[in-house]
Amino acid sequence: MLQKSRRDILRTGLGAAILGGAAMAAGSSLANNATGRLAFHNLHTGESLTAVYRDGGALVPDALDAVNHVLRDYRTGEVHPIDPRLLDLLAALSARVDTRSPIQVISGYRSPATNAMLHAHSDGVAKSSLHMKGLAIDIRLADVDLSRLHGAALSMTAGGVGYYPTSDFVHVDVGAVRRWSGA
Repeated sequence: MLQKSRRDILRTGLGAAILGGAAMAAGSSLANNATGRLAFHNLHTGESLTAVYRDGGALVPDALDAVNHVLRDYRTGEVHPIDPRLLDLLAALSARVDTRSPIQVISGYRSPATNAMLHAHSDGVAKSSLHMKGLAIDIRLADVDLSRLHGAALSMTAGGVGYYPTSDFVHVDVGAVRRWSGA
C-alpha cells in the first residue's frame, strides 16, 4: 500500500466524510477493503478535520494521529489514542443518519484529572469514564435531529449510548451495550 501524504489524508471536502460508513452493517466493523472517512469539528477548540483513517481496511497512522490531536482533552492539551473501533462506529453512525455535516465534538478524550474534576461537579460523569481510555465520545450533528441521532445509535447495539437532550449531545462508546439518559 502506498503511504498517503498528510494532504491526502486531511482533505477539506466534507462530501468524503460520509462515505466511510457506507460499507458497514449495523454494529459491525468496517469491511476488510473499506475506506473509513470522518469529519470532525471540535466545538471547544474550533479545529476541524476531515480524514481518511482507514484505507482498504488498513489503518492510516498519520490520520489517526490527526484524529487523536483533534479529540484531545482541550482543558489540558493531553493527547491519547482513540480506539479505531470508536471511529468505525462513528463512520457507521454517520452513514446511518446520512449526514452531510462534520461530527460536532463536545467531549472526546478526557485526562484522568479532567474526568475527576467533571465527576466532582456532576453526577452525569462516570468516575471510570471510557473517555479516559479513548473509547467514548459526546457528539451532535448540525443536520440531524438529536433524537434521530440517539435512535440510530441505539439501533446499532454496538456499545453504550447516553442521551442528553438538555445538554444537546449523544454519548457513544465501544464498551458494553447499555443505555441511559441524562440532562
